[in-house]
Amino acid sequence: MANYSEREYQGPASGGWRAATASLQHRDFRWVFVSNIIFFLGMNGQFVVRSYLAFKLTDSAAALGLINLVVAVPMLLVSPFGGVISDRVNRRRLVLAGQLVLIVSELVIFALLAADALHFWHLVAAGCMMGIVFPIMMPARQAIVMDIVGREGVHSSMVLSMGGMNAARIAGPAAAGYALSLLAVEWVYLCSVVLYAVAMLAMARVSLAAGRTVLPKIAKSVLADLKEGVRYVWDDHPVRALMLLSMLPIIFAMPFQMLLVVFAEDVWDVGAGGLGLLNAFAGIGGILGSLIVAFRGERRNKVATMTRSLLAFGALLLFFAVSPWFAAALLFVLLADIAANIFQTTNGTTIQMLVPDHVRGRVMSLTMMMFGLTPLGTVPIGIAAEAFGAPAAVAGASIVMVALVVVFYYASAALRSVDAVSAASRTARPPGIALGVGAASPKAPASA
Repeated sequence: MANYSEREYQGPASGGWRAATASLQHRDFRWVFVSNIIFFLGMNGQFVVRSYLAFKLTDSAAALGLINLVVAVPMLLVSPFGGVISDRVNRRRLVLAGQLVLIVSELVIFALLAADALHFWHLVAAGCMMGIVFPIMMPARQAIVMDIVGREGVHSSMVLSMGGMNAARIAGPAAAGYALSLLAVEWVYLCSVVLYAVAMLAMARVSLAAGRTVLPKIAKSVLADLKEGVRYVWDDHPVRALMLLSMLPIIFAMPFQMLLVVFAEDVWDVGAGGLGLLNAFAGIGGILGSLIVAFRGERRNKVATMTRSLLAFGALLLFFAVSPWFAAALLFVLLADIAANIFQTTNGTTIQMLVPDHVRGRVMSLTMMMFGLTPLGTVPIGIAAEAFGAPAAVAGASIVMVALVVVFYYASAALRSVDAVSAASRTARPPGIALGVGAASPKAPASA
């Protein structure tokens, strides 16, 4: 089956619905997209159910933190190796194997729950399994999209993927919470397992060739392949600059979501219903951000889009933190997440465009590992919230992020060169032809 990577690149797509959905022309991408949406629906719903069970079994709020920690820590440690595996084996088979492991793990929890034999440590073990398997599957899920749509389709595929993930972020927890009010918890748990199975069946419809292996059969050691991926990111200055820029909101701004419950309970006194609205408006903002990127189309001024959206994100987060009115806060969190999603989609798309195929899985795993750094940001912002209050903590973090974005923009010649390097890379090498490992992008400045 012909895909975009086999055609001559025609330049940035124009905006509008047709450009945004262009990647859906590919049968294999449609199945990957469906699989991803269903998987994330199940996973987001499962987080709610698992937290509910943890609290019921222990009657301890600390247990909720532990359940999240046992997912985050393995994810942070395993992510780099997931990228190596993704570049070594057929990516479709890797995703199917990972989904099968998760289904078996969750069926064990369901059986224990149905038999009234479930203990908290069982949930810890299942969470740890998710933390191990997820970062092995996700680089393959992301890289297989590029295998299918090629460089010309990356804008459309990223827009659809980000929009779908944000929709799942809203619908999954909402559906799970509503189902818990109607059904016994074991049946709600089983619903998530069924969604995992449906996601696996959808991925099975993807052709085997779509998940091709990109590394030669004569393999180096795993550590050597891992070092090669890290060296590529370090030596390719524009890619390194983009990844460093993406760390600023992850560490300083995204942790504000952890404090939403504090804002709902202590700042605006709106309770669980208000907390649900805050999360819903944040998710809707993410979807709207994807739609805005979709209808604007792929732009050449990517650096301006990224820096302006980050500055807007920081400013809106500041307004959210200091707002005395809950209704205004809902508007600010909606707009803030629109800006954040515009940045994430543009940043991710640009990295995908610049990265050669033979290290793609490893680079994607490094980007995922950086998202695993979010818990590190929750520690200082949590301490600041305890000492000075949640509004002051979030306001301070947003100001720091804005200041660092400005400093980084003017200090990094590599970041400012991204637009020129991205345009040059389209003519310097045909789509699907990889740069040598360690080679910087065309005319990349040496500073990051």
